[in-house]
Amino acid sequence: MSSIPIEKNAVLGDEELQAALKSISQRWGDFCIRSAGEVWGLPLIDQKTKALITIAIDIVCGNVNAGGPYKTHVDMALKQGMTLAELEELLLFMSVYAGFNKVASSLGILQELREQELEATG
Repeated sequence: MSSIPIEKNAVLGDEELQAALKSISQRWGDFCIRSAGEVWGLPLIDQKTKALITIAIDIVCGNVNAGGPYKTHVDMALKQGMTLAELEELLLFMSVYAGFNKVASSLGILQELREQELEATG
């Protein structure tokens, strides 16, 4: 058993995310929730920064495709207080270090989210 205190965090505090992971496979979902929940519960890096790091990893690893974790991680970042403007700045920064082509589709998805937000707020 881990000696790290586990508190609610971006994984352990999000029942919708947990249900989505378990819907892929109950056993795999439980494993993801336990392991990701533990590292998201580590105390020195705040939840918003962890969300930024996770999105950066998605871009570098090319996990922005349909069915990949990128949209889920963007949703997670927004729930942790990230704004769409901050995400856009991250993507501009990532363009220089990860590559413009890797970031292009990420910006497209971010634009879709911005349009959805505009429709929702009228």
